[in-house]
Amino acid sequence: MQNQIKNYIPETALDIVASLLDEEHLVVKIKNERKTRHGDYRQLPNGKHQITVNSNLNKYRFLITLVHEIAHLEAYKRFGKFIKPHGKEWKQTFQYLMLPFLNPEIFPNELLPLLAEHFKNPKASSDTDSQLALALKQFDAPNDKTYVFEVPLGVTFKLYNGRIFKKGQKRRKRFECIEVNSGKLYLFNPNAEVELLKQQLHSLEEGNIT
Repeated sequence: MQNQIKNYIPETALDIVASLLDEEHLVVKIKNERKTRHGDYRQLPNGKHQITVNSNLNKYRFLITLVHEIAHLEAYKRFGKFIKPHGKEWKQTFQYLMLPFLNPEIFPNELLPLLAEHFKNPKASSDTDSQLALALKQFDAPNDKTYVFEVPLGVTFKLYNGRIFKKGQKRRKRFECIEVNSGKLYLFNPNAEVELLKQQLHSLEEGNIT
């Protein structure tokens, strides 16, 4: 197993992960935070396979992301390159690979029921599962980020790229948000991580926004 992985996952998961990474043509790289993804998988021009995972993830989210990407490799090897990236073949492979990890020696008890429910039909990103995403967030290092669904109606927030939005009503599964500068309407995933503006954060702390 590539040595750097052991610093990012639960110690009790090391042996199982080592067996999954026992592939001479596989390269695993730890990347700095990327705002649009937790990890990815690709086949390199030299024929090797590369998996990358963000270094800022907590150990439980890192493990889930790592197995997610390994599932892409295993699905590719088993079913070929013409399958859908997150289709039934990948879902079945991800479920199978995650099963040995779903026990209290690896994940905290409060996460296990949520993980069991999630893996009945795993999604392209665990972030789309609001309950699981929020439960995983409690293991993150402290930061100034919050989820869109936690932002009060009418409050403005900032994205990592500096764009500022005002939160609106929920439309089915996503929230309508207006970009302040352009006035354009965008739909946000409830679990998109954003930053409250300082004046808004102060008003919330003072109880001036409800």
